[in-house]
Amino acid sequence: MADNNNCGCWTFLKRGVCNSYSTTLSANTIPRNSLVYDAATETRCLNASNRELYPPNEARLSSDNLDPPTSTKSKSPRQLLQFSFQELKSATGNFRPDSILGEGGFGYVFKGWIEENGTAPAKPGSGITVAVKSLKLDGLQGHREWVVEVAFLGQLHHPNLVKLIGYCIEEDHRLLVYEFMTRGSLENHLFRRTIPLPWSNRIKITLGAAKGLAFLHGGPEPVIYRDFKTSNILLDSEYNAKLSDFGLAKAGPQGDKTHVSTRVVGTYGYAAPEYVMTGHLTSKSDVYSFGVVLLEILTGRRSMDKKRPSGEQNLVTWARPYLADKRKLYQLVDPRLELNYSLKGVLKVSQLAYNCLHRDPKARPTMDEVVKVLTPLQDLNDLAILSHHSRLSQQGRRKKKPEGSKSTKDSSLNIGKHRKDEIKLQLCK
Repeated sequence: MADNNNCGCWTFLKRGVCNSYSTTLSANTIPRNSLVYDAATETRCLNASNRELYPPNEARLSSDNLDPPTSTKSKSPRQLLQFSFQELKSATGNFRPDSILGEGGFGYVFKGWIEENGTAPAKPGSGITVAVKSLKLDGLQGHREWVVEVAFLGQLHHPNLVKLIGYCIEEDHRLLVYEFMTRGSLENHLFRRTIPLPWSNRIKITLGAAKGLAFLHGGPEPVIYRDFKTSNILLDSEYNAKLSDFGLAKAGPQGDKTHVSTRVVGTYGYAAPEYVMTGHLTSKSDVYSFGVVLLEILTGRRSMDKKRPSGEQNLVTWARPYLADKRKLYQLVDPRLELNYSLKGVLKVSQLAYNCLHRDPKARPTMDEVVKVLTPLQDLNDLAILSHHSRLSQQGRRKKKPEGSKSTKDSSLNIGKHRKDEIKLQLCK
């Protein structure tokens, strides 16, 4: 593990949290002993659908994750606060529609306020601002997802993981209370706002998210995030990135095991092809997803976009030829940036994305290696617009030089002519 151990905290994850779950694959799946695929196979997998791997209104988890807690009052290492349903109802103004921050597979997320030293609701604008996620009351799987979230975020602490403050488990109600992230999700900033996200902020966010994943992968019991995407990267007021939504997280392989066999869940466009086709889950599955997000940050395009021409709907398929050619990779850059990006930064990010998206999982870098590549990119100031102005200036000087050269040439010719005339006169004499 890199230097993240100094600012992160691990509490021992019980092996009961995420037991291995073997899925029976259909007969048409490719052999499990092969994890390297050709371009055609990968493209078929990546373009299979634009919908999520799990139906949006159904459970996202299989039964391989976590059993419900035996006691709703069991103590957590993080000492999570336990809220009553009425407290959270009051804190969010009765879950009023205008307090909705977003909606996901889990349910709605509401903005609320609580007192600083407890669970009591506070008046809007006072106390602590929180985000309250309410589980959709539509099945047992949703409850399992809620438990997984509590299990992981209740035991892991890191600056690049969203902080879970507490929870509510009361009758059929399942809610989670998080720190409020002022600037919302990276998805909103990349795709839903007219003002483009500056390059420096994109690098900062990318590095923060990479540190979060590196922390999860490098702990005493590795955790595979399994749903890394722009909508799950939240931003605070200073554009610090924090990973959220751990409902699909899973304990990584232990001992001599190379992977975890599990039901395939996640989001199309982000999921690694070998995971989709075999159910083999490793930390390199997260690295692939990180590569997709890198492309989204670089290009300003969504991982899957049916509104684009057929050859451009899948971002990885469209971008891969550009990534492999240094002469073309600058054509990938989000045009909204208008040359306000680092030339070396784009080169490094493009190469990193190419490596993270390698068809062979073993050839992909670790997240610690990704962090090392991204860290120095924060200090680059070789903006493309400066290079552009420099080229224009040089072109201007070149245009003047030919004129000067021509006049000089003419002068030399005239001098030569005069000399010839002088020679003729001397000969005549």
